[in-house]
Amino acid sequence: MINYILRRIIYAIPILIGVNIITFVLFFVVNTPDEMARMHLGQKHVTLEAIDKWKSERGYDKPVVWNTAADSMGKFTDTIFFNKSIRLFVFDFGQSDNGRDIGYDISQRMWPSLAITVPSLLLGLLAYISFALILAFFRATYIDIWGVVICVIMMSISSMFYIIGGQFVISKLLHLVPISGYDSGFEAIKFVALPVLVGLIGSIGSSTRWYRTIFLEEMHKDFVRTARAKGLSEKVVLFRHVLRNGLIPILTGVVVVLPMLFIGSLITESFFAIPGLGSYTINAIQSQDFSIVRSMVYLGSVLYIIGLILTDVSYTIADPRIRLE
Repeated sequence: MINYILRRIIYAIPILIGVNIITFVLFFVVNTPDEMARMHLGQKHVTLEAIDKWKSERGYDKPVVWNTAADSMGKFTDTIFFNKSIRLFVFDFGQSDNGRDIGYDISQRMWPSLAITVPSLLLGLLAYISFALILAFFRATYIDIWGVVICVIMMSISSMFYIIGGQFVISKLLHLVPISGYDSGFEAIKFVALPVLVGLIGSIGSSTRWYRTIFLEEMHKDFVRTARAKGLSEKVVLFRHVLRNGLIPILTGVVVVLPMLFIGSLITESFFAIPGLGSYTINAIQSQDFSIVRSMVYLGSVLYIIGLILTDVSYTIADPRIRLE
């Protein structure tokens, strides 16, 4: 197991290097520091002195990859590539283009994101799997048919409808929770309740249909027919055999959500004014703060790779027949 994890970590290094290089090329080769300065200064006729001052204050006045004027290691370290890209490997995110510490902002904003995404993930898995098992248990009946129809209808509706509709009905008409905003401590519950509820309702259609398909596929396999032949009840077959063997594809789907636990939901946080990493990224894109965007892209890549490793390890727990070695 340890050797497998070490191999996966070694395999992840070239991936992170590739992501880092591609991101750097997109931000500093396609879009030069001079163009960044003009976009931030927001003036039609920007003077050369103003551009040079803006680049000097943010470290964009150095050579991109190789500094011929520096000595020894400074030829590589005294460059934009080293200061803005290589340091990401040790999670030194540096400062944003407006002078804020990106690492500090991430450490503060991750908690509001987790306050929304963790309950949404846990409650969502419980609700989606439960509904899918019910539809699979009553397969080919009116409960199953109408359940699938409702799921198709719900997944066909835009998530924006659920967000705006939830804010209008629950917050504006019923006055049950605030329409937007965030507070720390236990007061945060009333602010995250509506985003979590909207997230559950918005995803219940597609997730339930997907899990139902997984369970129905498992129910037609030989081990299920063998369990029924031994006289086991349908409930025991469904929960003890079908559910356990269906965990492999379920775990594979969960890994996609893991990076979003920290990065947050871009749309949800923006509409509900949650000061998480999702709104942090959106605001950085709107203000063209490329230092923040680069940091969030790299952080998302690291979290996704960690999620893949954890998923592979969890396979052995869900199904002991799998041996990573």
